[in-house]
Amino acid sequence: MKAVVLAGGYATRLWPITKNRPKMFLPVGERTVIDEILADLEDDPRVEDVYVSTNERFGDKFDEYLSESDFDKPQLSVENTQTETEKFGVIGALTQLINREGIDDDLLVVAGDNLISFHLSEFIDFFESTGTASLAAYDVGSRERAKSYGLVELDGTRVVDFQEKPEDPQTTLVSIACYAFTADQLPLLDRYLTGDNNPDEPGWLIQWLQERDPIHAFSFDDAWFDIGTPESYLSAVEWSLDGECIVHEDAELHNTVLGENVQIMAGAEVVDSTVDNSVVFPDVTIQNADIRQSIIDRSTRLEDLDFAGALIGAHTTIANGSSER
Repeated sequence: MKAVVLAGGYATRLWPITKNRPKMFLPVGERTVIDEILADLEDDPRVEDVYVSTNERFGDKFDEYLSESDFDKPQLSVENTQTETEKFGVIGALTQLINREGIDDDLLVVAGDNLISFHLSEFIDFFESTGTASLAAYDVGSRERAKSYGLVELDGTRVVDFQEKPEDPQTTLVSIACYAFTADQLPLLDRYLTGDNNPDEPGWLIQWLQERDPIHAFSFDDAWFDIGTPESYLSAVEWSLDGECIVHEDAELHNTVLGENVQIMAGAEVVDSTVDNSVVFPDVTIQNADIRQSIIDRSTRLEDLDFAGALIGAHTTIANGSSER
């Protein structure tokens, strides 16, 4: 079996935090988002090769990350795009990768911004037990939230209907961008694209495929986070830390109160402040501030502030209501 980790997005909803870094590199506890996925794939002997699919803009960053990591399986596969408007779409980029790398084995495809509570080996077990294409499904518990995803209707574990982002959801069980395809199904991706179908959202492919081949769903409970917004990222951090705080040994705190779910990284200095449910990147200086539900990027200086729900870009100084970069 081969695996593809989709990491080609530009994460514009998380700018400026992700303007110059892939969102897969955002820290969640002691690891990054993509670390969890790659560790699972590294541990499973059935997965022979792992292709990390990204774009030209972030290619060098992923190359450096993989070369410095302890993972042996991942290799980089770069699509020829540098902006959101140039993207081939998820299915377009995946099909190009399959053809470019000559993949003709069973294939696991997982979005690199997925933080999931199950081990990917459990999903592979399920896929092998069914002998059909498979997807992972999670109940988001809200019809309004379900509108943003592909909706799954089941008979047992078999998918009997799949609707991509319907306006009037009839279920809250959604597909989470974790799929497995049998080797003989891979040529169908070319057929799908030549049929003038939507090349972007994977759900459109699943909807098309479900009408032609059996698909089964691996349903799971506990937790899943689609890290695409500041709110979803901080929710993932909250779930990972479970009320605790992580302060790097090289960070300095003086006369500071930490609430819950706070992550403070190396070189940060926090003085006469309160920080709650926030992530503070390396080399940040915070003085006389009350920070809540916020993400503060590296080498930023904040003084005499009280705010919540902020994304502060790198190398920013904000003091007494004024700011500069």
